[in-house]
Amino acid sequence: MHTRHAIFPDRPHALYKQHGYSPAIQSGDLLFVSGMVGAREDGTPEPVLDAQIQLAFDSLEAVLTKAGCTFDDVIDLTMFLVDPEASAGLMIAALAKAFPREPKPNATAVGVTWLSGFQFEIKVIARIPPKS
Repeated sequence: MHTRHAIFPDRPHALYKQHGYSPAIQSGDLLFVSGMVGAREDGTPEPVLDAQIQLAFDSLEAVLTKAGCTFDDVIDLTMFLVDPEASAGLMIAALAKAFPREPKPNATAVGVTWLSGFQFEIKVIARIPPKS
């Protein structure tokens, strides 16, 4: 009996296949989402920083939607930034757009030195709402 179920968005980018991982794993009523980056369909980084961050959030939303979730179901989020000074304001704006209502999820932002050509990555844990 499988206790894990892989979740793929309708239009997955090439990185999942290239690197051999699932965008998200459902286990019970929890959804563990892999780090989402601003990848174009072919897996290459979106070069414009604000567009890259928005694309990462769009990719996250596609995975959440496929699992039957919304941003309101996100419990925990972790963000990785290669250049925090350049991306912190853009990240905060994207968070405000994705999470306009209280309560906000808990959040951690970490400065890192390398994200394989990307400048921003976000990963989350969400609770999958019961089907009505």
